[in-house]
Amino acid sequence: MSIAALLVAFVVPSSGAPRSSGTQVQEDPTAARAAEPDWPQWRGPLATGVAPGADPPVRWNERENVRWKSAMPGKGHSSPIVWRERVFLTTALAFGEPVEPIVDDAHGTHDSIPVTQRHRFLALAFDRRDGRILWQTTLREEQPHEGGHFTGSYASASPATDGEVLIAFFGSRGLHALDLGGGILWQKDLGHMQTKHAHGEGSSPLLAGGHVIVVWDHEGDSFIAALDRLTGAERWRVARDEETSWASPIAVAHGGRTQVVVSGTNRIRAYDLTSGALLWQCGGLSSNVVCSPVAGNGLVFAGSSYESQALLAIDLERAKGEISNGEAVPWVRRRATPYVPSLLLDAGWLYFLHHYQGFLARVDASTGAEPTRALRLEGVDDVYASPVAASGRVYVTDRSGLTVVVRQGDELEVLARNALDDSFSASAAIAGKELFLRGERYLYCLAEP
Repeated sequence: MSIAALLVAFVVPSSGAPRSSGTQVQEDPTAARAAEPDWPQWRGPLATGVAPGADPPVRWNERENVRWKSAMPGKGHSSPIVWRERVFLTTALAFGEPVEPIVDDAHGTHDSIPVTQRHRFLALAFDRRDGRILWQTTLREEQPHEGGHFTGSYASASPATDGEVLIAFFGSRGLHALDLGGGILWQKDLGHMQTKHAHGEGSSPLLAGGHVIVVWDHEGDSFIAALDRLTGAERWRVARDEETSWASPIAVAHGGRTQVVVSGTNRIRAYDLTSGALLWQCGGLSSNVVCSPVAGNGLVFAGSSYESQALLAIDLERAKGEISNGEAVPWVRRRATPYVPSLLLDAGWLYFLHHYQGFLARVDASTGAEPTRALRLEGVDDVYASPVAASGRVYVTDRSGLTVVVRQGDELEVLARNALDDSFSASAAIAGKELFLRGERYLYCLAEP
């Protein structure tokens, strides 16, 4: 497949089956990607949390269906990505003697911890077959300028690849492009973020149409920018009236153009991928937006749950300009919505966790109707990882090391409860018959023999 085809394939199509509104059905640009066993970016090949055609295991523990587990240097909550025979990760490794912590109280702190060591910011490649570290590249060494939340990390943005370029984003520690052998192609310093309550940084980069898209929402001058994937040259930058958020952007093809959709406290916004022009915006979310949007069948879905609860659908055919509370918003939900874990869109159903607790809900994506009660996931502790799906199953992993596997159907049914000896905040990646879980200490490859 050509590089151009690979880049097109990273755009989520907004159309699928014909809809009653008369929306024209577009050719699905991800059709070729859906059959390939890769997970090239945050939330997978379709940016919905689904691995089309994959069939990972249902059951595992430390003695069963662990093909390999590999110890990792440093700490990070970025999700693994998979391209062919390699698994890529980012991490932050503390080193050296303790140093005086840098204290910045300008934007308040809440459950934050000071950073008292310098860190190496690394990109790594693992051999998909046996878990060996093939290479690791140091991209920056410095002491972070602000502390982080005690549950967070300094490497929380997931990498992305198109098979030629690997993008690693460390926010205040720079945007970096590498080849798949670990060589540095270019690096950009975008400044220092000042995050709310010093909670850290986490929005993942997006590769689409030859661009790298980064969202820089913080307590200072927020913006969204597009850079050339091969050179790092800035193509456009648009200021955003936003406070700190952690949601990642998605690219959606609709009406002959590609939109970059970003959730935020003040507005959900869509920008033209080529020019950065604002196409539409919609209010309705709370502050502290973490949940990333998803799109399918001509609709965009965005949610949040902090000071208030919201989950809403946006009709792209009608979305132009300011659309808050208008006909372009066909349905809104105001209870039991997601906070930290992102949405999962699969086969016309929208799945999500209540806040970050062990209740898995689903609604009809076209109407918002909830035909069955949320499924209580017994034993599930706090969930920071986003749910993923494959082969008619949903996988939910909590911070204690437990993954609950749920069968999709008329009624949601728990198939398995799988425990590992690690703590998990990163979202899983699924590729082929394998499921990859990144813990605090190990990267696991789970597969049947």
